[in-house]
Amino acid sequence: MQWDDMRVFLAVARAESLSGAGKVLRVDPATVGRRIARLEQELGAPLFAKSPQGYAPTDAGMRLIAHAERAEQAMGAAREELAGQEGRLSGQIRIGAPDGCANFLLPQVCAAIARDNPDLDIHIVALPRVINLSKREADMAIAVSPPQAGRLSVQKITDYHLHLAASRGYLRDNPPIETPADLRGHRVIGYIPDMIFDKELDYLSDLGVERVPLASNSVSVQVNWLRHGAGLGVVHDFALPMSHPLRKVLAAEIGLTRSFYLIRHADDRRLERLNRFASALVSGLRAEVGRLESLT
Repeated sequence: MQWDDMRVFLAVARAESLSGAGKVLRVDPATVGRRIARLEQELGAPLFAKSPQGYAPTDAGMRLIAHAERAEQAMGAAREELAGQEGRLSGQIRIGAPDGCANFLLPQVCAAIARDNPDLDIHIVALPRVINLSKREADMAIAVSPPQAGRLSVQKITDYHLHLAASRGYLRDNPPIETPADLRGHRVIGYIPDMIFDKELDYLSDLGVERVPLASNSVSVQVNWLRHGAGLGVVHDFALPMSHPLRKVLAAEIGLTRSFYLIRHADDRRLERLNRFASALVSGLRAEVGRLESLT
């Protein structure tokens, strides 16, 4: 059994389809199918069960995944050692993050890392859901809740703060808000309630808000609604300096604190290249949250 066969097998297991694996491997699906058939013949056991939902690993396939992932880790470690880790980072690293972090923090933090490492390719995956590391959607992920299951490494990055905010135009043209009781009757902007993928993002429930007339699963859409005077909503403090003309509302009375966590595969802690990137990412995020919040 060769490493290249294991690499094809892992791609199918993670993508759950030949076409998805082909995109990752940059080969046509028919070639992927032939490689899997050859590997199954060599091992004398079916590795996948095909259904309308895609390719699901059989019992034999599930057992092989653990061995294939250990081989993947060993190959990664070997490449790092042979390349030498003194000096700059290179290759590709993919980060998954919730869209507030991905839009308002990661671009400038990753730009600074990229300037110091011109041979490094950084991909930011901004999704309104939890990133699936087991399927290698990313090399590491930023989350607002630490995971409770899986062989994962969890590191707290930093706390961050959120407040109610609205545009100056909205506050000028609508009844004044001087106490929490004055919020009644104002149009609220927030997440689509049934698409909130983490309880830590359910800000409005904490504030007793039951109806969200303008809702989106995207933080950027919410911020743009606020900027255009459509209502008021909860905004990350670190987003306010980039979201003119928003201003805080009832800042002394209403405020929320949340945290960011860096999530990685436990086995990846042995890869010095990813360790170095993670260290730069964490220190950069801590500094950027502190800098932006100090401006509000």
